[in-house]
Amino acid sequence: MINKIIPISYEGYNGSGNSETFFFKDSPEICIHKRPLVLICPGGGYEFLSDREGESIAFKFNSFGYHAAIIYYSVAPATYPTQLLEVSAAVKYFKDHAEEYHIDPDRIVIYGASAGAHAAADYATGYFRNEVTSVLKVSSDYLKPAGMILAYPVITSGPFAHRGSFDNLLGELKDDTKMLAYLSIENRITKETPPAFIWHTFPDGCVPVENSLLLAEAMKKENIPFELHIFPSGDHGLGLADEITLSPNRTEINRGAAQWIDLCRVWLNDIFGPLA
Repeated sequence: MINKIIPISYEGYNGSGNSETFFFKDSPEICIHKRPLVLICPGGGYEFLSDREGESIAFKFNSFGYHAAIIYYSVAPATYPTQLLEVSAAVKYFKDHAEEYHIDPDRIVIYGASAGAHAAADYATGYFRNEVTSVLKVSSDYLKPAGMILAYPVITSGPFAHRGSFDNLLGELKDDTKMLAYLSIENRITKETPPAFIWHTFPDGCVPVENSLLLAEAMKKENIPFELHIFPSGDHGLGLADEITLSPNRTEINRGAAQWIDLCRVWLNDIFGPLA
């Protein structure tokens, strides 16, 4: 296992964001030599980064044969677009170093949970923006992800918003209607948006299920493929929904919702094809 902390870096950046790798070593005994990569954005309302949505998720994707890396993006008081640039810079780094780490650069997907799913979806719908490509000095095609995996995502700043996430993300601009509308991901779906795997629970009391429904509706309008699972029970922030990500509150075990990771594995195989 290649486990490294890699500082995020781009011109003009003075933050402290970094990525942590969970990569397979290349071996002549194994026929897989270039692996897909899942980049992970933990949740936490842009206030903190949840440990329950980081390493355990990475290890699970490792168990499927994928490289994984956690992006520790900045949270409040850092404001937008810092997070977009950090995630974009992390993607660029792993594309630039694909040969070194035996990554298949055409098979990189981004995962996010809750507010981390907003960061992931913001990247997946904004990687081609001039403020990204000009800072990183790359083409938009270079940065395009192959897909996005969104767990109980923060999507909309409208009536079904998780207001705290947008307050933290925008800081003094938290009431700026133009920025709020722009950061509603359902307003940003275009033909350049990659396919998505989305899951949510129906009774989510923190980030309403309408967030995922609005995203799915917007993707359908643009004919962008997605797979959507709405589980009938379970509150917000389930992680893997099993004992591995159980918090001290001991409320997150949900055998129905725990199916999401295996369903996601099938989806990944559909878009990536076999590992070898």
